[in-house]
Amino acid sequence: MNRLPTSGAKLACYLINLERAPDRRALMADRFRAIGLDHDVVKAVDGKLLQFPAPEVSELAFKLLHGRRIIPAEVGCYLSHIECARQFLASDADYALIVEDDVTFASDFVEAIDLACAEGRHWDLLRLTTVNREGGIKFKSLSAMRSLAVALTRKKGSGAYIVNRRAATWMTESLLPMRLSYDIAYDLEYLSGLRACWVLPQPASQLNDMETQVQINIRAYKLPRYRYFTVLPYRAFLETTRVLFRGFQLGRSLLRP
Repeated sequence: MNRLPTSGAKLACYLINLERAPDRRALMADRFRAIGLDHDVVKAVDGKLLQFPAPEVSELAFKLLHGRRIIPAEVGCYLSHIECARQFLASDADYALIVEDDVTFASDFVEAIDLACAEGRHWDLLRLTTVNREGGIKFKSLSAMRSLAVALTRKKGSGAYIVNRRAATWMTESLLPMRLSYDIAYDLEYLSGLRACWVLPQPASQLNDMETQVQINIRAYKLPRYRYFTVLPYRAFLETTRVLFRGFQLGRSLLRP
C-alpha cells in the first residue's frame, strides 16, 4: 500500500504477470522500485490452461460483436484485470493502479498520478497509456507538464490505468461474462454512467520492443467477412455514443469550479 503525498490517497498497485514470465516480473519490480511504489504481483490467468466453454466467457457474443473467435491468451488477460479489481475491493485502498508487465514509467509518474488523484472528483477511471496515437481535449492542468483530458475517440491498450472503488465494482459486476477484448470493454465506462479521463502527455508507455503475450497469430482467429454485418453497426453505435457521453462529461468538467 502506498500513501500519495499531495492527495493523501491510499493507492494499491497491482502488476499482472504470468507465472512463467519471471524475467518480466523482475524487470517490472526494478521499474516500480525506481519510482518508489510498492506493488503486489497478481498471478495472471494463463490462457493456455483454460478450458472452453467457460462460464466467464460468452463466445457467441464475442463473435457477433468482435467478428472473430476468442484467443485464449486474450481471455486470460481479461480475467486477470478483473482479478485485480477484486483484490482492490477486498483492500482498504482508495485507488488501484493496474499495470501490465510491459510498461515503462516517466520520471514524474508518481507526481502525475498523485495530482490526478487530488482531482478524483472528475473521474472514476484514469487512463495512463495507449498503444495508438494519444490524444484528448485537455480541461485541467495538473502540473507544468501534464493535464487531465477527455478522449472522444477510442484508445486501444490497457497497459496502465487507475480505478476508484466505483469503477472496480463495475468491472467485477458488469464486465462478466467476457464479450469483448478487455481494452474495448473497459473503454465503455460511459455506458454505465462512469467517467474516464486521461493524463496527457502520458506518464507511462506500453510502446517498446517487448512482444505481446495476448494477440498472438490473430489472423488465425478471424471469421468470414459477413460477420461484420453485426460488428460494424455495433462499432458505429459505440463511436457515436462515446462522443455524446464523453462530450457531456467534458462540458461538465469545464464548468465545474
